[in-house]
Amino acid sequence: MHILRRTILAAAAVSALLASGAGFAADIKPRLIRFGYGLNEASNQGRAVKLFAEQVEKASQGKMKVRAIGAAALGSDVQMQQALIGGAQEMMVGSTATLVGITKEMALWDTPFLFNNTKEADAVLDGPIGTKVMNKLQDKGLVGLAYWENGFRNLTNSKRPVTKMEDLDGIKLRVMQNNVYLDSFKMLGANAIPLPFSELFSALETRTVDGQENPYNTILSSKFYEVQKYLTISNHVYSPWIVTVSKKWWDGLSKDEQKILADAARASRDFERKDTREEGAKALADLKGKGMQINELSPAEAGRMRDKLTKVNASVASNVGMDLWKETQDELGKMRGTAK
Repeated sequence: MHILRRTILAAAAVSALLASGAGFAADIKPRLIRFGYGLNEASNQGRAVKLFAEQVEKASQGKMKVRAIGAAALGSDVQMQQALIGGAQEMMVGSTATLVGITKEMALWDTPFLFNNTKEADAVLDGPIGTKVMNKLQDKGLVGLAYWENGFRNLTNSKRPVTKMEDLDGIKLRVMQNNVYLDSFKMLGANAIPLPFSELFSALETRTVDGQENPYNTILSSKFYEVQKYLTISNHVYSPWIVTVSKKWWDGLSKDEQKILADAARASRDFERKDTREEGAKALADLKGKGMQINELSPAEAGRMRDKLTKVNASVASNVGMDLWKETQDELGKMRGTAK
């Protein structure tokens, strides 16, 4: 009798497990997710999107499929952001700088010379401050999942070596469609011209612009060395990318589906940062090998530029809100051991 009872209980437990498994499976529907990005498939961005797609497919047992669409085939970052807000596209990864027009707090990441190194950037972006800024997107129709790394930005141009602030005078410099970048480079003496990334190579080739600024990886993967001779290691801004989802679409997902996407975004973030940093070191050597003339801004010259940009920093602080600005400066002060 006991054996029979135990068998019945065991069978009941198994069927309950199966039922809960079926319930879980029922919470993942077949979905096709269009994931747009700006760089080409062979770039650090392309590799991380591929890993994201694999993670999502594996975790959803093949039900959720990510269609990665690179090389700005779905439009510029700004166009894709609008498509996400309208629900015409599901996901993208792009610059935080082009989100400033949508969520003013994103301008925090454009502050010139904000971070001294990647360790500081990771801690702030992945901590409470980064989360607070990311969560502001939800009111605007977007959901942020993770910050990836674009990297420290450096200057290239086809006119002359830039080793001091005065060398920027009159250089037509393409910048992102973002006021902090425009104001910063105008203040440093350049003729700052906003252009989408997708139009940049041809603008450099036709000399519509003389130069641009991006991390080494992007300069290499986009073959800017073919149309740019001089590279200045300036590390003037640490530039994050952000993985975003259409809120219209996200709100229709089950909790299980949302968790799969959030987990995959974090896993691909860790992969992407490591990959980007390793590639960045190699990219600089490769650019030298491609014939680019490399100059480095001296700490004193970087300091002169930083001092010149105090007005820009003051305007970033008032735009993002003094509380957020102070919280960020306090956090960085703690990390540097200079907190008051």
